Amino acid sequence: MSFYIGMTRSHLLRSFASLCLLAFFLSLIASAAEPQKGKYLLYVGTYTQDGSTSKGIYAYRYDATTQEVTSLGLAAETTNPSWVALHPNGRFLYAVNEVQNYNGPNSGGVSAFAIDRATGKLTFLNEVASRGADPCYITVDQSGKYVLVANYTGGSIAAFPISDDGKLGSASAFIQHTGHGLNPKRQEAAHAHSIDLSPDERFAFVDDLGLDQLLVYKFDKSKGSLKPNNPPFAKLDAGAGPRHFALHPSGQFAYVVSELASTVTAFSLQLRSGMLHRLQTTSTLPDDFKGENDDAEVEVHPSGKFLYASNRGHDSITVFAIDPAKGTLTPVEHASTQGKTPRNFAIDPTGTLLFAENQQSNNIVIFHIDQNTGKLTPTGKTLEVGQPVCVKFLKID
Repeated sequence: MSFYIGMTRSHLLRSFASLCLLAFFLSLIASAAEPQKGKYLLYVGTYTQDGSTSKGIYAYRYDATTQEVTSLGLAAETTNPSWVALHPNGRFLYAVNEVQNYNGPNSGGVSAFAIDRATGKLTFLNEVASRGADPCYITVDQSGKYVLVANYTGGSIAAFPISDDGKLGSASAFIQHTGHGLNPKRQEAAHAHSIDLSPDERFAFVDDLGLDQLLVYKFDKSKGSLKPNNPPFAKLDAGAGPRHFALHPSGQFAYVVSELASTVTAFSLQLRSGMLHRLQTTSTLPDDFKGENDDAEVEVHPSGKFLYASNRGHDSITVFAIDPAKGTLTPVEHASTQGKTPRNFAIDPTGTLLFAENQQSNNIVIFHIDQNTGKLTPTGKTLEVGQPVCVKFLKID
């Protein structure tokens, strides 16, 4: 009791809030470290146009205990479902339709599906205009009330409400980005490339490749509204082209992979305010690499010990060790994805396997993750699917 002698009510409240926040982050780390063995449905988003053999979204069964993967075939036929997201209740799946004039002029689509957990098949529910051309990324909030979408060519973001039956409603928020970057071919305008929520869902983080900015928005999940934070963004190097964002399980650090510069930038993060402080920028490529390369995906291992980034051109996954106190990165290895153009990849919920999607090789190569070093070893298992882009896991048992 002596600890509280002389403390004011406001001091006590601040101390209590700090303890609650610490407990929240500790619970995140603990839950991330827990084994997620069991059975899953695995959904793959693809490109269906420009000569692709794909027809839409594909489903697989995945037994995380035996590591067996079984194809269930085409789950739903739809156009360019390049990115998919799952509803937290496990009953619905949402996909962007990444095209320029899909649902009206200068707008792609956002499609809603009901999931048959027994067969993996998807039943179409409805579709809304994404409010911008080429939507390339979609997120569902933890309450299951809203989806948030990034429109790449449109240079905009939007939020859409989800009804109890899983269908999507008219946009509850829309923000148009403006400006341009250093690269006249790739940064002639804004290009929103991803949108992710903080663990407490008070903030949305948006990578805009065209603006060289990681924008931060206040997200009101009771209304589905988005408003610029103060400060409204963190700046990346000129010409970097930020693409995707990954949050450390501790909530203390964030990482941005930049497509044009082939780099990963580490930030410290104050989740109370949404403020970001740049710590380090490091290349994802070997020092002796001289060819062309575009980075694609970034993901933190569930343990928080390692970070992975994909290289399209070098055709590899770069493995970094994460300093637990500083959040900074140390290169570990560059592992070949055994295919061409690894657009994205996904770490399974157990943290045991990495699924590397080789878009131009039309396959997904599965790697084992060394839990001590983070290094990747091919398992010898490959899934054949046309132009894979996104993998998501749904626990069913």
